[in-house]
Amino acid sequence: MWIGIDDTDSPAGMCTTYIGAVLVRRLQRCGVRIVDARLVRLNPNVIHKTRGNAAVCIEAEGDAETVFALTCACVEALAECDDPRTNPGVVVSSVRPPPDFYYAALRDFCTVDEAIGVLESAGARYRGYKNRRGLIGATAAVASDFSDRTYELLAYRKRSVWGTPRQVDVKSLFRAEEMTYPHTWDTVDRENGVVVGVPHTPDPVLFGIRGESPAWVLKARSSVRSEEPACEQVYTTNQGTDAHLVPGTIGTLREGRSYLVRGTVAGTPVTGPGGHVSFLLSDGGAEVRCMAYEPTKGFRDVARRLVPDDVVAAAGSYKGGSLNLEKLGISHLADAVRIRPPVCLDCAKRMTSAGAGKGYKCRVCGERSREPEVEVLERLLRPGWYEVPPTARRHLARPLARGVSPWEQAVLQSGRECDREPRR
Repeated sequence: MWIGIDDTDSPAGMCTTYIGAVLVRRLQRCGVRIVDARLVRLNPNVIHKTRGNAAVCIEAEGDAETVFALTCACVEALAECDDPRTNPGVVVSSVRPPPDFYYAALRDFCTVDEAIGVLESAGARYRGYKNRRGLIGATAAVASDFSDRTYELLAYRKRSVWGTPRQVDVKSLFRAEEMTYPHTWDTVDRENGVVVGVPHTPDPVLFGIRGESPAWVLKARSSVRSEEPACEQVYTTNQGTDAHLVPGTIGTLREGRSYLVRGTVAGTPVTGPGGHVSFLLSDGGAEVRCMAYEPTKGFRDVARRLVPDDVVAAAGSYKGGSLNLEKLGISHLADAVRIRPPVCLDCAKRMTSAGAGKGYKCRVCGERSREPEVEVLERLLRPGWYEVPPTARRHLARPLARGVSPWEQAVLQSGRECDREPRR
């Protein structure tokens, strides 16, 4: 059977993955065999999310009625139901629903009624609390289909220290990444000297390590020194896979979806208030504003170095009329030129403009020229992919440490609206 839970946390505390870890242990004590535990990230642009829009799916073998009762009891005991924004959902299904609903919740938006329709068709047991919004994520979790997968080890704090500063040795986190990168990633941000895998929110998570296999995250974890955790859980996950991205065409983008688009830089990038960098990307007469926000740090320099007529692929979420960049691929670099008045051949002095449409004139000897001096500048960029730093990376965004997926590379190289598999 597949067990799904979602929307159990609030800004004040708790974490759905923690409830998942507790539930795994309670089920095992009751003789239920655990096959797999999944951390399922869904559309990062959903406004109702608490933090990372994560649901949990546990694949298990046992008596479905007993499991449903245990799951509901666990959620009722631990979820932040007093918060008006917390609306848990519980699903237990002996039939795995078709993955269509998962892809819809990952890349688009779904309703509670749509989730219930899927559950009824599968003959699933389910319970929604309050406005029952958590049924959307719980249903998507049990329907999840990972064509690509990564893993995350999450260590959780003892209840007695929740809300107090976390005690994790920073040097050990940097050492863990040095030992295991690129097989693990985003434990720290080495370029900016910042710890990434230790949250600052008042939830039970002590730290997390993401990687390509259970063996690698466990190897990294062996180097971490911290306060004694209450428990640890390794989740199979769709994090770091770019599963939220779909191929898009400039001019047809829809609010709250995440896209990979290809186009031509249509103007000189501009650094605005707060250090945010923007530039226009065009294709077929349509334009979209691309944004590299201040938290992306050095990635903004990539955007600043673009020039008109560069051909790029841009990945990110479309919100408020802008594509908020997560990754940028450069397909073709245009010539960057500097145009200046020419140097006089007779007296070696630089000429000045003689007026609109009149060319240039030397102020010393009066020599004239119609042609300006055109200098081709060295480009500091090279074709290829550039990404935001770990501190600014979304959970679902694929780090370059994992390489670039074939369909993303096809979009960059060919300019075709390449389909990805599966596309819903």
